[in-house]
Amino acid sequence: MTIPPSPQPPAYGYSAPPPSMSPADEKLWGTLVHLGGLFFGFLAPLVGYLILKDRGPFVRAHTATALNFQLTLLIAYVVGAVLSIVFIGFLILFAAYILNIVLCIVAAVKSNGGQWYTYPASIPFVK
Repeated sequence: MTIPPSPQPPAYGYSAPPPSMSPADEKLWGTLVHLGGLFFGFLAPLVGYLILKDRGPFVRAHTATALNFQLTLLIAYVVGAVLSIVFIGFLILFAAYILNIVLCIVAAVKSNGGQWYTYPASIPFVK
């Protein structure tokens, strides 16, 4: 008597690709990621990028853009903090803070309107 072979288990860690979003959902999440960067720094765009990057091209572009901008601002904040020993550091910190407020609002409005947007002078860390 022969014993039939046991069935092979599915590949470990395999999962189905995430479903794509509707254009309205992509616009909403793009807007929320930009506003999240305004309130939570680089953490909201980082979480948004890691979770939503495969859900659609529009939301991927906006989460990557927001993450790149917030990482660039993080560098500006560190440089400003180091240079705060001399007076110029406080000016850098103030300018970075104002740019964060203004440009995050502009990017959120553009995303909510369904327009593509990239922040000026942002270093492209992720694509």
